[in-house]
Amino acid sequence: MGEASPAARLNFLKQGAGGDKPVIVLSHALGCDLGMWDGVAAALEDRHTVLRYDHRGHGQSEVVPGPYSVHALADDAAALIRREVGRPVHFVGLSMGGMTAQAMAARHPDLIQSIVVANATDHFDAPARAMWQVLMDMVCQQGVAAAADGAMQRCFTPEFRADQPPGSAARVAQCRALLLAMDTQAYVDSCQAVSRIDLRKSNRLIACPALVIAGSRDDATPLAMSEAIQAGIQGAQLALMDTAHLSAVEQPLVFAKLLSDFFDAQRS
Repeated sequence: MGEASPAARLNFLKQGAGGDKPVIVLSHALGCDLGMWDGVAAALEDRHTVLRYDHRGHGQSEVVPGPYSVHALADDAAALIRREVGRPVHFVGLSMGGMTAQAMAARHPDLIQSIVVANATDHFDAPARAMWQVLMDMVCQQGVAAAADGAMQRCFTPEFRADQPPGSAARVAQCRALLLAMDTQAYVDSCQAVSRIDLRKSNRLIACPALVIAGSRDDATPLAMSEAIQAGIQGAQLALMDTAHLSAVEQPLVFAKLLSDFFDAQRS
C-alpha cells in the first residue's frame, strides 16, 4: 500500500452544525482549492460539520518537495482528520480528491465512515499516462499558464464558461486564477501523483459504503471510469450528473442533494 510519508501542513476550514453531527470532509480537484466547495458546503452545513482543506502544494497549504503520490495525499488528510475530528468521517473527493478518497478508504479505514468518489478514475492506461507526461513537460517548459485554457475547457461545459447560468463565468475565472497562482513544481508533482495511480487492487479491500458520481459530459474522466470504480468497490452506488468535470462547481445543489441522500440512507 506504500509507506507513510510525513504529512504536509494543510490549510483548512471547518464550518457547520458542530457537536455530534456527522462530519463531512471535502477534498478538491487538481489545481483548485477548498473554495471549490463553497456551494456544496453552504448546502450541507446546517445538518453537518463540514471540514474542507487545501491539498499539499495548493491554496494556502504547505508546498513540500516532490515527488507526490496519492498515498501521501491520503496520509495528509488522515493526519488532519485525526487532529481536527478524531472519529470516522464521510470523505468526499472530486477528481484528485476522489482518488484520495479511494486511497483513504483502503489505507485509513478506521477514519472512514463512507466515501464519495466524484469525477475520478482508479487508474490511467499507458496512452493516458503519455498524455499526462506531455502536459507536465509543457508546464515545466512554459509554466502553468500554458495549461490553463485547456484545463478550463475540460473542467466546465461550454454553457457554464459562457455565463449560463449567470455568475458561472466568474466561477470559471476564479478557478483559472487559482490555477495560475499555483507553484509550478507543485502542479507538476501533483500531475505526476495523479497520472501514476493504480487503485484497482486496493479498491477491492474497501468495505465502507461508497457512492461514485460521474458527469455525463466529463471528457477528463468519462463515465466508463466511474463505472469501473463502482465495479471495483463492493456495493458501491453510481449517480450521474449533467455536468463536465467539476460537477460540484457547476451544480453544487444537485451534488449536495446526492450527498445528503447517500448519508441519510446510511442512517435509516
